[in-house]
Amino acid sequence: MAWIWRYEDADGGEVAPDGAPPPQPFPTQSDAESWLGETWRELLDAGVVAVTLLEDGREVYGPMGLAAE
Repeated sequence: MAWIWRYEDADGGEVAPDGAPPPQPFPTQSDAESWLGETWRELLDAGVVAVTLLEDGREVYGPMGLAAE
């Protein structure tokens, strides 16, 4: 199984902005969530508005906004 974050813009479209770390697979959901906890500010600064967690291509949850409310 592979867990990966899909990066999204304000309209929910998938994006791959310059300056964002490339999406990478994680062996567990916990690893993916820990990585996001350490990297969300960098993603937001690069223009990623939200993320969705995928497990082998299946949406697990999201979109989850990165901006503070």
